Amino acid sequence: MTRTAAFSLFLLVIHIAVFAPACRAQKDGGKYSSTNNKAVKAYEKALEYYDQRNNAKTLEELLTAVDKDPNFVEAWTMLGYIYTEEKEYDKAIDAFNKALAINPNFYRGNFYSVADLQMTVGKYEDAKKNFEEYLKSPKKDSLLNALSVLNLKKCEFAIEAMKTPVPFEPVNMGAEINTDGYEYFPAITADDLTFLFTRNVRPDPNNPATDWQEDFFVSKNVGGKWSPAVSVGKNINTPGNEGAPALSVDGQILFFVACAEMGDYGPGKQGYGSCDIFYSQQVGDKWTKPVNIGAPVNSKYWETPPSFSSDGRTLYFIRGIITKEGVKNRDIYMSVLQDDGSWSKPEKLPDYINTPGREESVYIHPDNQTLYFASDGIIGMGGMDLFMCRRQPDGTWGKPVNLGYPINTSADENSLLVDAKGKYAYFASDRKGGYGGMDIYVFELPQQLKPEKITYMKGKVYDKQTKAPLSAMFELIDLATGKQAVLSYSNPGNGEFLVCLPANKDYALNVSMPGYLFYSKNFSLKESPVDKPFYMDVPMVKPNVDEIVRLDNVFFETGKFDLRPESKVELDKLVDFLQKNPSFKIELRGHTDNVGDDKSNMTLSDNRAKAVYQYLIDKGIMKERLSYKGFGETIPVDTNDTDAGRQNNRRTEFRIVAK
Repeated sequence: MTRTAAFSLFLLVIHIAVFAPACRAQKDGGKYSSTNNKAVKAYEKALEYYDQRNNAKTLEELLTAVDKDPNFVEAWTMLGYIYTEEKEYDKAIDAFNKALAINPNFYRGNFYSVADLQMTVGKYEDAKKNFEEYLKSPKKDSLLNALSVLNLKKCEFAIEAMKTPVPFEPVNMGAEINTDGYEYFPAITADDLTFLFTRNVRPDPNNPATDWQEDFFVSKNVGGKWSPAVSVGKNINTPGNEGAPALSVDGQILFFVACAEMGDYGPGKQGYGSCDIFYSQQVGDKWTKPVNIGAPVNSKYWETPPSFSSDGRTLYFIRGIITKEGVKNRDIYMSVLQDDGSWSKPEKLPDYINTPGREESVYIHPDNQTLYFASDGIIGMGGMDLFMCRRQPDGTWGKPVNLGYPINTSADENSLLVDAKGKYAYFASDRKGGYGGMDIYVFELPQQLKPEKITYMKGKVYDKQTKAPLSAMFELIDLATGKQAVLSYSNPGNGEFLVCLPANKDYALNVSMPGYLFYSKNFSLKESPVDKPFYMDVPMVKPNVDEIVRLDNVFFETGKFDLRPESKVELDKLVDFLQKNPSFKIELRGHTDNVGDDKSNMTLSDNRAKAVYQYLIDKGIMKERLSYKGFGETIPVDTNDTDAGRQNNRRTEFRIVAK
């Protein structure tokens, strides 16, 4: 619901609860402010029509009433409410102002009503004065009092924000994306090559009687231009509604929302109640049948829209819970993917992000450090505003920052998407000059609102011998912290993968798949340009006797044989491999470069191999399955004339002796 729709509903509640007894005073033996019989008669007819929910006739009689008596304060007040319900805000403001000019104390709630409308249309100075007037009332409704205090702060913020606007030049994405219908909720892959969004369409374009429905459309970036958008296909799009899409950074997992209409989630989809989150995986260029993500993420409440972190571990979403009092609380939750494939119990984000107001969208940037979301409960421009907050060094979220004017206005802003590079942001708007309905726009994000710099790595996992693509699990470890940076899988159809990584760091890569030896590599992104991807293909080898596997992520202190802590991840992979293959026997092999004398290098390489040997025994691997040997500098795999060559020669390996 938009702010203006929520506002008119709220005013209706106030009208029934507070103003209605006064406006019907004559029928209860009291007196109206008017003594003009014709005006009173028209006003009472208006009340009858209003009870019948006939706003057109209500307006007609109210206008007659104020024509017969221009000082009829009840009629002007009720005109303000009806014009608000009809979304004729300028006329509503005029009606409330006339009621206040006649008698400001007849109903002090009129000060709040006109102030809220003035804030809605961006007349902040006028709104500020009327909120202040309401707060001077001797008797105040407790809810209106709290809202007046909050909205007064919003007016003060907006007045100052408009004095220092942020750069904002939105550009329509064009006819390849937008139509005369409605396009919204965009999603984009980290490499900027796939753009997916929701479009409201008619199942039968030639039959205007058919209901509109939400489907997903996709466009590809070809040579820097977006191709004409096409349907994602029948596996995803159904005769029901599919909305609020979120792509994993590689575009291989699609999360989206389906809602129960008359208890039905659409063909082949089962749910938990209200709106649920579903997911589908891309195999080659086809999407699998959607699956409900299940409890505890989905519940009997309303879950939407999702956003999936680039490390493949955390899902953010909005949950709407209707209280016993009928109030719908909408807050941001997060759930973490566990090692066994289940999702953790959702946790609400802190109360300085979640407010007593509404949070309606959330987007975790691929940097995994910057969160963008919409809220009407934090000081802003008056409606639903866009905010951002950054993850702090201790892992907590910092305080929200308003994106500023004119990105935020007195209307509702929602559903912001920021590309992986942090340069461009996308949003939907029904602003003038578009193709009709709602269009998707793009703008360059101001510097102070940009996320952390990241880069991305692309590649393909394949069988080294047959070249066939493989679906393997891979993880990336930040070598500085030893913590997992990414956990993901290559595409089952083509073996491709794409992962986002913070720039200027060193990483260890571990790839594993049943039936194959695990693969390890380490690499540095410190010299890699953030605007270009880092490419790495991964050849997987089946475990045959005499096969030699390099342990690239086993590290020792310089000139010593003490294992460094970051070696644990790789060595535990080897432990796991040996536990799953109990008949295998291996030989640990150590190698050095040619710096130093032969004897010292032979001793050092032997001790390093022995250190790995002992680690495996300590982890429960029987020593009868293990042996070790140092080769010193005798088996180089690269030149010893360069630093890079010598580094390549310093290595630890294992050879399969028996299986």
